Amino acid sequence: MAYITQPLWSGAAPGALGNEPIDIPTLTFYPAEKPNGSAVVVCPGGGYHGLAAHEGEPFALYLNTLGITSYVLKYRLAPKYKNPIMHHDVSRAIRTVRANAAAWKIDPKRIGVMGFSAGGHLASSVSVHFDQGDLKAADPIDHVSNRPDVSILCYPVITMMDDFTHKGSQNGLIGNDAPIELKRKMSSELQVNEKTPPAFLYHRFGDGAVPLENPLQYAAACRAHKVRCELHIYDADGHGQGFAKNAIDADWTERLANWLKKQGF
Repeated sequence: MAYITQPLWSGAAPGALGNEPIDIPTLTFYPAEKPNGSAVVVCPGGGYHGLAAHEGEPFALYLNTLGITSYVLKYRLAPKYKNPIMHHDVSRAIRTVRANAAAWKIDPKRIGVMGFSAGGHLASSVSVHFDQGDLKAADPIDHVSNRPDVSILCYPVITMMDDFTHKGSQNGLIGNDAPIELKRKMSSELQVNEKTPPAFLYHRFGDGAVPLENPLQYAAACRAHKVRCELHIYDADGHGQGFAKNAIDADWTERLANWLKKQGF
């Protein structure tokens, strides 16, 4: 089946440094066979330097089996791009889905974001840095909010603080020598607020790339701000496992499905 891919902006994307494929963020549409009216934007990982294919389309298709219409985001990457370009791309993706909710038969109050590793950082960032849209903007897509209604954070990079960050993602997003104020701003655990959406977090205890402190700190911040979350930590090693087939944590997607159902997705 051919899936529709469209640029996030009709012309050059804001901040574009060229017109090659790397300069054009896109959204690929995966309709569910039996849609339930909910939607999720999927952000693959790759340390902000790449996009892991096994964390994109396969999960969009999995969400389709749950009745969820899915969209895979191709966001702009380092070293050509830095913060806040990636945030602009994920924000635009969520606004695009919400602005087209009626045409695409989606409930504008049931739009989530899912991210893996650095894509998990991107998903967490839009869950703490969001707005209600700008009704005065010339582009009607900018009229609606970029706030996701739920966030699914899979072995996510959360912090940009030096002790527990993933250095490759930190370098790709803001640079390893970024000022402390920027590191704090882009550390999602320090930016959680009472309007941050409910979160599902999944991680391995022995993840050698992204320390376990990342989801732990985010969950603690959610707890402090009375934001509901579900955290699953498996006694396993490794990073970037995707579905984790034939591994001890292969049931994590079942737990996610149950959580999404509880959230009305």
